[in-house]
Amino acid sequence: MFMRTIRITKMSLDELWRSADSVGWRPSSAPRSDWPPPPSETNGYLRVRCNGGLNQQRTAICNAVLAARIMNATLVLPELDANSFWHDDSGFRGIYDVEHFMKSLRYDVKIVEKIPEIRKNGKTKKIKAVQLRPPRDAPISWYTTDALVKMKEHGAIYLTPFSHRLAEEIDNPEYQRLRCRVNYHALRFKTNIMKLSQSIVDKLRAQGHFMSIHLRFEMDMLAFAGCFDIFNSKEQEILKKYRKENFAPKKLVYKERRAIGKCPLTPEEVGLILRAMGFNNSTRIYLAAGDLFGGERFMKPFRALFPHLENHSSVDPSDELAENTQGLSGSAVDYMVCLLSDIFMPTYDGPSNFANNLLGHRLYYGFRTTIRPDRKALAPIFIDREKGRTAGFEEAVRQAMFKTNLGGPHKRIPPESFYTNSWPECFCQTSPQNPAHKCPPDNVLEILDSS
Repeated sequence: MFMRTIRITKMSLDELWRSADSVGWRPSSAPRSDWPPPPSETNGYLRVRCNGGLNQQRTAICNAVLAARIMNATLVLPELDANSFWHDDSGFRGIYDVEHFMKSLRYDVKIVEKIPEIRKNGKTKKIKAVQLRPPRDAPISWYTTDALVKMKEHGAIYLTPFSHRLAEEIDNPEYQRLRCRVNYHALRFKTNIMKLSQSIVDKLRAQGHFMSIHLRFEMDMLAFAGCFDIFNSKEQEILKKYRKENFAPKKLVYKERRAIGKCPLTPEEVGLILRAMGFNNSTRIYLAAGDLFGGERFMKPFRALFPHLENHSSVDPSDELAENTQGLSGSAVDYMVCLLSDIFMPTYDGPSNFANNLLGHRLYYGFRTTIRPDRKALAPIFIDREKGRTAGFEEAVRQAMFKTNLGGPHKRIPPESFYTNSWPECFCQTSPQNPAHKCPPDNVLEILDSS
C-alpha cells in the first residue's frame, strides 16, 4: 500500500499526456481459430431497426452483424431510427461509409442494401419480413430457436427495436472479436466527417497537447439521475416535468443519489478535479456536450479555472463545418475528436453510450489515457468542501483520482460493458505466457483468404 501511495503522489502530468502502459498487449480482433466465410446460401434475411442516439445505434449495429452470423442470415443494411433528439433521419448511408462496411465484413456475413425481389412462376414477388420484438439482452439461444424458426418460415425477419437486444457477455471469444471488427474497423464515418474531425484535431494539436471532456450536464441526464436540488425552482420544475414524461416513476432523494455517485459532476467540480491533478489554466480543452442545463451560470466557474475551452464551432467557425455538423454528424465529429485527443475525460459514464463506447475505442486504439472520476469516492470530498472543510481537499481528490484506471489493460468487472472494455478478447500479446493470447498475423484478410 505504501508503494502505491508513492506512485500516486509522484505521478506527473507528462505521464498522463502519454498513452497508458500496454504491458505487452496490442489490439487484435482477427480470428484465432477456424472461422469459415459465410456460405453461399443463407437461412434468410435479417432486418433490424437500431433505435437511440448515434452510439446506442453503433452497438446495435455490432450486435446485428453478430446475430446474422449466429443465424447464418443475410444482413440487410441496418436501419437507423430517425432520432427524435437530434431530429436526424440521414440513415446509415448519411453517417457511415457503406462500401467500407460491406467490404470489411465480407468474410464474416453477407450484407445487402435491401431485400431483393424474387421471381416465381414468371411473377416478381417481394419477401415480407415478419416483425419480432427480441427480449432485452437476449441469449444466443433465442436467435438459434425463436428467431431462426420465423426466418426459415417467412424468409426474412424484422427485429425492432434493436437496442440492447443481444447479451453482451458471451462465452465465445470469436463472437466477441467479431463485435470488435465491426466496431473498430468496419464502422467508419463518411469521408466528410473524418476530414472535418481531423481538421479540428490538427488545429487543436498545433498548439500542443489537448484534452477532450464529455460534459454530461444536459437536461435528459440530470432528469434521469434525479439530481435537482442544485437548481432554482423554475429549473427544477422543468427537470421534474421532463422526468415524468420520459422515465418510469421512482422516488429519488438528491442527497442519497449524490452520496453514491449517481449525480453527474458539475462543470465546476470537473475543473476542481483537473486543478487538483495538476492541470493549469493553459490547458486546452475540447468540450463535447449538448446544451448545458443552467447555462453560463454553471460554466462560469469552470471557465475561470480553464479559459481555453473549445468546441467544434469555436475551433472552426466556417460555414462548411456548420453545415456538416448538424444532427448525428455533429455527434460523430465530437466522437472522433475525443477519440484522437491526448486525454479523454467523461464526467458521467453511467448510461452514457457516447462515453462508454469512447472508453472502449480508446482502449483498443492504443490504451490512450482516460480520466474516469470515481464520483462515489469524490462525493464526500466535495460535500466537505461545500461545508467549509477545505483542508487537504486537493490531496484527497488526487488520492481518489489516481486510484482509478487511467486507460491501461484491466479486467472487465460487471457492470462494465464489453463495449467499454473488450480486454482480453480483442487484444493479444507479442510475448505471451498463455498461448491463447498469442498474436495472429497482422493482416486479417490474409488469414481469412488462406482458409
